[in-house]
Amino acid sequence: MTPGKACLFCAILRGDEPASIVRRGPLFTSFLDARPVFRGHVLIVPDVHVDDLESLPAELCGPLLQEGQKIAKALEAAVGAQGAFVAINHRVSQSQPHLHLHVVPRSKKDGLRGFFWPRTSYDSVAQRDEVAARIAAALAD
Repeated sequence: MTPGKACLFCAILRGDEPASIVRRGPLFTSFLDARPVFRGHVLIVPDVHVDDLESLPAELCGPLLQEGQKIAKALEAAVGAQGAFVAINHRVSQSQPHLHLHVVPRSKKDGLRGFFWPRTSYDSVAQRDEVAARIAAALAD
């Protein structure tokens, strides 16, 4: 995707769309999610358009997670969170075609149970090992 009017997050970064900005940094901008899981749910987006996790330049990977650390810590003081759920959707379930890191404030007994998807299992240890081997082979390519 090319950044432009079609990208809501690029429009927010340009100031063309409203958002509750938490922080503007040299590489990322953080703002409140308009449809939060809990109040204080922050989205961190690269200031340059990046479609998805695969497209994120390697030199921004560490700084993105470091920004997530800072936001998670701030949520403890700001909204009384005991911790945070930090996540990136990669293509599937990615609500906007601009990479964003979710930092969701969490507290014990907040009602959020586990992950948002059902769990499954492997039929056997051999099947599990075979899947691991396929992933390892794909990484080697």
